[in-house]
Amino acid sequence: MNDADLRNRALQLTMGAMAAQVAHTVITMELPQVMGDEESTIADLAQKVDVPADRLIRLVRAAAAIGLCTENSAAVFQLTEFGRRLRPDHPESIQALVRMFTEPAMLAGWAKLDRAVRTGETTFDEVFGMPMFRYLDRHPEMSALFNGAMSQATRTVAAQLPEHYDFSGRAHLIDIGGGDGTLVQGVLQANPQLRGSVFDTASGGAQAAARFAESGLAGRTDVLVGDFFAEAPDGGDVYLVKSILHDWDDDRCVRILGHIRGVIPEDGLLLILEPVLPDLVPAEGHAGMYLSDLNMLVNVGGRERTRSEFEQLCRRAGFSVSSVVSPGPQFRFSIIEARPV
Repeated sequence: MNDADLRNRALQLTMGAMAAQVAHTVITMELPQVMGDEESTIADLAQKVDVPADRLIRLVRAAAAIGLCTENSAAVFQLTEFGRRLRPDHPESIQALVRMFTEPAMLAGWAKLDRAVRTGETTFDEVFGMPMFRYLDRHPEMSALFNGAMSQATRTVAAQLPEHYDFSGRAHLIDIGGGDGTLVQGVLQANPQLRGSVFDTASGGAQAAARFAESGLAGRTDVLVGDFFAEAPDGGDVYLVKSILHDWDDDRCVRILGHIRGVIPEDGLLLILEPVLPDLVPAEGHAGMYLSDLNMLVNVGGRERTRSEFEQLCRRAGFSVSSVVSPGPQFRFSIIEARPV
């Protein structure tokens, strides 16, 4: 890498937070909806969002510089495909996901990253005086945004999981912490023999029944309200845990898995969908997993884990890992299959 490349890498690194704030502001000002699919002059945009054109153009040009739109001619802009996905009505929208992870509340604890690393303390709790999930329960708009972000993050996995795992011969899938049912929907649509249940808190699973009704799955699904630290519902022969364990420390993970072990049949399957950290950091392309690991430390007190660390969790809870499949970059999770012992 030459000096110019090194300087460009340094700029990308040090100004990345600024770029994220541009995206956040574009979303909160609803510019993707205002811009639509056609070209827009800055004068027209300024009138629609009630911001002086001479200041708005600075934001929109920064948005163009980071790939959200293009400046086709002087002061005439048009959304890129990426920018269009910041609209809430786009079928592949990532608006909630981008907004959630650029929200001030999500970033506040990161300002104390050094303290989190030195002490192991969750700095979100220090800033807000309570754990993040309690904060979400007390802020319904933020909770809805979080649920929407998790749904958007799960959408691709829901579409692709049936291609990478064979659910034939199984009758009832229970998704522990399944949120709005996106993952259950994707698996059931590809496996007509399956029933599916979402098990989550009342707020976490609040949108699941409507999703199942809209997708024609109401007769094959139900939504079960509960606390996975206290119990797990019986009746399933496949238990699915996606993006749950990385939120928690080892002891609480073992408690979650232990409740599943208490109800799963001896021929049942536990599927854990999480990133699996390599034993050595790859040279390129895996920064997201390691940044997520720090995000877990700062905001919720959890962590990303290696295969051996997942094996230890499962062993402590009465499971044995039978396989770990990492389908590839399009499927950002590994499928960890475990069986009761």
